[in-house]
Amino acid sequence: MSPRAGTAGPHTLAFVESPVQLLNVLEWAHAHALRDAGGGTGAGLTLVVLSPNDPMTRGQLRRMTELARDEGYQVRWEEARGGTTAPFHTIAGLAPMLRRASRVVMGDPFSRYVQLLLTITRANELVVVDDGTATMEFVSQLARGERLVRWHRKGGRPGPRDLLFAPVSSKARHRLTPGGDRHVEVFSSMPIEETPDGVTVTANDFAWTRARFGPPRITKGSDLVGTSLVETGVVDGDRYLQAVGTLARAHGATRYFAHRRESSDKLHRLVQETGLEVVRPDLPLELIARRGPIGRTILSFPSTVVHTLPLALAGTEVKVAVCDIDPTWLTENASPRAQGFLSGVTGTARDVHRLSAVSVVRTA
Repeated sequence: MSPRAGTAGPHTLAFVESPVQLLNVLEWAHAHALRDAGGGTGAGLTLVVLSPNDPMTRGQLRRMTELARDEGYQVRWEEARGGTTAPFHTIAGLAPMLRRASRVVMGDPFSRYVQLLLTITRANELVVVDDGTATMEFVSQLARGERLVRWHRKGGRPGPRDLLFAPVSSKARHRLTPGGDRHVEVFSSMPIEETPDGVTVTANDFAWTRARFGPPRITKGSDLVGTSLVETGVVDGDRYLQAVGTLARAHGATRYFAHRRESSDKLHRLVQETGLEVVRPDLPLELIARRGPIGRTILSFPSTVVHTLPLALAGTEVKVAVCDIDPTWLTENASPRAQGFLSGVTGTARDVHRLSAVSVVRTA
């Protein structure tokens, strides 16, 4: 734990854009025991939700804000993408709070919204909590002094918007580099192999989740976790659906927990072609699994959950198994780094059973 982390201070702002980011802010606050002078929790931390437009993500965020308020934290909901002028109104409204904040917590340093906010704040303590496997790439890029680019876009040529935003991104990267009286912490359940000089890495073991929920009721069957690799253009849709069907039949899976970014059309096809029951969780999967009921085996492709679920389900009999992505499943437009990154996600996962990639045939 950082020696400065025992007290919240009067002005700590956390910016989140997804349910998982909000969950990890709650885990960070729990791990650092943020309390007021009277011993109560929640003092000094304001959660700012930069709400996206996606209905499923918004629904999960609404549920997560209820949990945050139950813990005593203040929550400010911003319709940050509600029209062309919304970003200007949001930034103008947050600017005074940003200038007063002594600490800023963020879930996605790749976000242009967050990078723009970083150019405003004067905070000398910056904290990055997990936004899934992207945290691994963020830390590596920061250590190597590279520009901040999401892993599935790396290798492509910068577009006009990228070039226009480059000065802001460069300034944000500078703000996220420790130096002088500026301190940077990464709070993560991901394996961090390259730690930038001066960055404090704190392990997230999902202690708040385990204390707040469960233990779960465990069923005899298997559950399968979905991924948005098709939606991000990394994996071919037909091959993905074939792989899901093959994996489900081999392991007796009956339920498919959809990723919040998976398209309705793809999920409709999945039901028709595999017979799986699609479940759209109303909370991050770590909380869903901890509450139960959950299968004795959880099957997943390379994703964040192969790192987080073993931590959230520690002490239970649930086994997490991960299926590799075959290189032939990748699309022509996939980043050159995709296969290596996905293999790294699987290879560095602890306490999981590794499955070979299932065989599928490309349809005409």
